[in-house]
Parts: sequence; structure tokens; C-alpha cells
Amino acid sequence: MVAALSHMTPFLRKILGMNWVLILVMYGLLIFGVFMIESAARHLPLNPDLKSQFGTAGVYYAWSQKNWILVGSVAFFGAALVDYRWIRWLGIPFYVVSLVLMFVGMTQPDAVQPVRLTILGLSFQPASLGITSGILLISWLLQDLPKIHPWLGSPIARIATIGALAGVPFLVVMKMGDMGSALVWIPASLVAMLVGGVPYRYLSLLGLIGVMLLPVLYFVVLPMVSKRGPGRIDLWLRMVQGREVDVTDQGYSAHYATMAVGKAGWKGVGWGAPAERNSLFAKGYPSKYTAHNDYIFVVIGEELGFRGSLLLLSAYAMLLLQCLFVAFYSRDLCGRLVVSLVIALLFAHVFESIGMCVLLLPITGIPLPLVSYSGTFVVICMFLLGLVQSVWIHRNQRPMLQLKAEPA
Repeated sequence: MVAALSHMTPFLRKILGMNWVLILVMYGLLIFGVFMIESAARHLPLNPDLKSQFGTAGVYYAWSQKNWILVGSVAFFGAALVDYRWIRWLGIPFYVVSLVLMFVGMTQPDAVQPVRLTILGLSFQPASLGITSGILLISWLLQDLPKIHPWLGSPIARIATIGALAGVPFLVVMKMGDMGSALVWIPASLVAMLVGGVPYRYLSLLGLIGVMLLPVLYFVVLPMVSKRGPGRIDLWLRMVQGREVDVTDQGYSAHYATMAVGKAGWKGVGWGAPAERNSLFAKGYPSKYTAHNDYIFVVIGEELGFRGSLLLLSAYAMLLLQCLFVAFYSRDLCGRLVVSLVIALLFAHVFESIGMCVLLLPITGIPLPLVSYSGTFVVICMFLLGLVQSVWIHRNQRPMLQLKAEPA
């Protein structure tokens, strides 16, 4: 057995050394998402050519999601098998390109929210590309900047680096009107400071400053960078307090989303249930145009009930715990930061996407990772999980300088 292992090629060692629990949970969520997209998109209109080929819009969007998963699989295994020490060099060009694309999206007149750009026939959200490049760049700089000068490793320098790299895209995305994607930067920045070695006294001071500035941010800054943000937060606060809201206008989505999830019970109304089974989604109350992406948890909660929702949350918990396990065994600060920021990103998306469907958070419009139909965002999530896998595969490999320093 030992002889067989010693004769294995490096590629085969990497394949066998993967975290297969993480892979199985990831593909389990992807397969679950394909089935739920088919049900959630079944009421969407479809042009005659596609209808003759696929039958229903649900089948078409499920087929399209499968294609994105195939592309994401290439990104996942490509990122996993390449050492993340080389992938991190993509941080600067990706970050610059993403900022340019976000500025382009911000200048588009009357753009549909969230802003999507189409280049060479490929439609994507520049905000998702921005946080992906930010994860790579922050992880790289927090590890390597102190090598240039010791002061760059001080807590003030670390806070300034994270604040600058996260603050610019945060404000740009807020100005684009995509409050959900912008809010993801907040937990990502906090995790970067915590894992990056910023002392607790600095974090406590930043927290106190944030609390003191909260009224200014809400009443002055937020209306300047987001047109719909203050209204959504005010609507959410009134609904949480039980005050009267107009459920036929601004409160429509939040009201019927919580109604659909809340009445489902343990079993739910069943997958693809018709209106005769008292399905609010089948009756058209939660919007059919966003049910397969931003509001897919509404369909999951109503059709599969509490047990289906619990299964979904358990799968996410297992995925995040596996990532946390990988971060614990990372060989350096860069790998630990990459995995920790991926955890922060996925957790923020899950918490926001599900929270807005059960009135824990305001309506933000953000996809559920690996489950929602979101096109390129599925590829980005799989690429980021590929980086996590790369940290795990290469955890025992030391830098070449250390290897050369060892005696023969």
C-alpha cells in the first residue's frame, strides 16, 4: 500500500486527497436546486420555440442551470487542483476589472435592479465578480504587505487596507441599487479583520464608532447612495412592529412570502403543487418572475414544508462547517483568510436570502448560493469553493524556498 502511494502521480494524489464531504454536500445542494428551480419557474412565460422543445419554463430553466453547473464544475476543479498561491495573483487584475464594470453598471440609465451587464453574450452581475476579486486581494495583501515593511502589518494598516478594498466597491454597489450584494461586504470585512489579526480592542472601538455613526449613516448617507434602501428598511420595521402596511403595493412581496412559508407546516403542499392544494405560489401571490432566483426559499418552504427547509439549512451548515475545518488546517494566513471570507460570503447570502423570506431582514433581493437560478453566480460560488478545496489539498505543501533549505 505504501509503495502504491509513493508511485502515484501528483495529480492523482490531489484527486484522492480532496475533501469529498465538501464535494458531496456542494453537489447535493446543486441537484436540490435544479429540482426546485424546475418547480419555481414553471409559471414563467416561454417563447414558442423553447416551449416546443422543453414544454415548460421550469424544464428550460432547470436545463439552463445544469449547463451553468457544468461550467462551474470546470471552475471548481480548476481552482482546486491549482495551488491557491498562484491563483491569488489574479486578485489585482480581477479587482480592477470588476471596479470598472461596476462603474459602467452604475452609469447605466434606468437599469433593472440588480444591475447586470452583457459582454460577448454572457450576462452577469459585476457585484459578484467584485467580492470574489476582493476576497483574493485582501487575503493576499494581509499576508504579504508586512514583508515589505513591518508597519504594514500593524493593526491600523490592516484596518486601512481592508477598509479601502471593501469600502469602494461597497459604495459603488449601493449606488447601483443592489443593497443585498453591498451588505455582504460588511460581514466579509469583519471576518477579514478578525482572522487577519486585528486586536479585539481595535474591533471594539470600531464597533462603538459604528454605533455612534449609525443615525448619520441611515438618515444621511443611505438616502444618498440608495434610492430604495431607506424605504425597504422602514417598511420592514413597520411590519415587524405589527403596524399597518399596504400589502397590495410596497408590502406585497414581504407579506405573501412570509404567508407562504408560515402556512406550509411540517410537510408542505408538495413539489409542484397546483392551486387546488392551497398553494399561494401556484395562485400567483408571490411573484412568479423572481421565485426561481431571489425568492426560491419561498417555494422551498411552502412546497417542502419545515422538514424540507430544515434539510436545506442542515446541508448549508455542513458545508460551512467543512469550510471551517479546512480553514483550521490551512498552512498560511492567506489560505485561512480565503476560506474564512468564503464562509462569510456564503453565510451572508444564506442569511439574507432566507431572512427576507421570513421577515427577519428587509427585502434585499439576493440569490441563495448553489440553489437559486443565478447564472454566473453559481459558477462564482463553485470557483470560491474550489479555492477552499485548493487550501485543503495543498495544506501540507511547504514553499519551495523552505524545501531547498533542507539538507539532503
